[in-house]
Amino acid sequence: MKISFHGAARTVTGSKHIIHLSSGKKILLDCGMFQGMGKETLSLNSEWGFEPTEIDHVIISHAHIDHTGLLPKLVKDGYDGKIFCTPATASLIKLLLTDSAHIQEDDVRYINKHRSKEGRPLIEPLYTEEDALKVFSMLETIPYGEHFRVDKGVELMYTDCGHILGSAAVNLKIYENGKNVRITFSGDIGRYRDMLLKSPEEFPQADYIIMESTYGDKLHELVTVASDKLLNHIEETCIQNKGKLIVPAFSLGRTQEILYMLNRLELENRLPKIKYYVDSPLSMKVTNTVKKYPDHFNGNVRNLLKIDHDVFDFEGLHYIESVDESIALNSSKEPCVIISASGMAEAGRVKHHIANNISEARNMILLTGYCEPRSLGGRLKLQPAEVKIFGTTHIVKAGIDEITSLSAHGDYDDMCQWLACQNPRHIKKLFLVHGEYDVQMHFKERLIRKGFADVEIPDMHQEIGLGSME
Repeated sequence: MKISFHGAARTVTGSKHIIHLSSGKKILLDCGMFQGMGKETLSLNSEWGFEPTEIDHVIISHAHIDHTGLLPKLVKDGYDGKIFCTPATASLIKLLLTDSAHIQEDDVRYINKHRSKEGRPLIEPLYTEEDALKVFSMLETIPYGEHFRVDKGVELMYTDCGHILGSAAVNLKIYENGKNVRITFSGDIGRYRDMLLKSPEEFPQADYIIMESTYGDKLHELVTVASDKLLNHIEETCIQNKGKLIVPAFSLGRTQEILYMLNRLELENRLPKIKYYVDSPLSMKVTNTVKKYPDHFNGNVRNLLKIDHDVFDFEGLHYIESVDESIALNSSKEPCVIISASGMAEAGRVKHHIANNISEARNMILLTGYCEPRSLGGRLKLQPAEVKIFGTTHIVKAGIDEITSLSAHGDYDDMCQWLACQNPRHIKKLFLVHGEYDVQMHFKERLIRKGFADVEIPDMHQEIGLGSME
């Protein structure tokens, strides 16, 4: 048995890992898209490093695009098997992949318009909406805690890992050569004091673990700090400076957390009476889907639902759907809060809002989550004097700040707590993925001190044997 790593290997996005069985069958864990990787992004998403037609099964940990975004391309390139996920993940995949296909097609239309004028060859999108639709009939849902036979000698069980709605750790029991081998893939690990979701669950003892490490060198602020920090920025930017507070936020997870905080501030009679815009049709659809799964919420949210039927709504909230309405926000001078995707500010409507407002000192851009260093959000975190957006250089006069406590990824304390149910002496090898290499090196040292003797950080397309598996 072997494992090969074809994404999120010494980088954060593009999660794709293959378990190679002795029988010759191959199981793909996640099929994620690389994001925010600058000029390398397109080539990384175009080259698999493996043959899609040779994959026998696909198992998805959760719906984020960096874990699912290349599923339509996988099917387009020849995969014809089942795609396993939790029920909530299936609901979200349908929304996110449709939106991703639209982005692919829109981007290519824009690029080809310029290529045509220059007499250069036209390009094609990674996939279309038609390609995305083919994925949906291939989805097979498995609830948390249910033991499911994926193939002869291969059993799957999902455990909740508290990252986003429907997110799960993948627990596999594989019977080969007269022995059971237990492999756990963490997906992304959530917080133990998450604002909305239940804490990550314990999982069965494993022999091998493939584990994310995004924040392997950081401790987050308490989540309770985020609400007060958000309120302070609203009061300073919108009330005192009469400006716009622009909040890049992922449509899934982060947007719902921000809306929940604003709802709580209103219930406490602390929310300023201004307009709050969610400028993302996808965010609206995702929020409506999240509301359909109240059993995934933690006890605090379920208790609040007893007195407030919609914990994501409040006075002054407006959803923007049309492009014309979004453009009108840029010309408006009214103080307001604009919550818009994407969270890394690398694509979507928020990029236009930043371009149109970054050169006015009365405005503020408030980053709320992880940003690849080469993404627009990552560049803004460095507090530059000027920044290039859509090929145009803008002087940075607006304030730039970030709320670090909102991350849906656990910090090193959360990740170590997730591992606490394991006996380190029984772990034959622990692979660190989904992290920047220097961060992973720090986390590796921490794990070794905790008794995990064999910790490996695989490189892109590296293939590693799992030994004799006694």
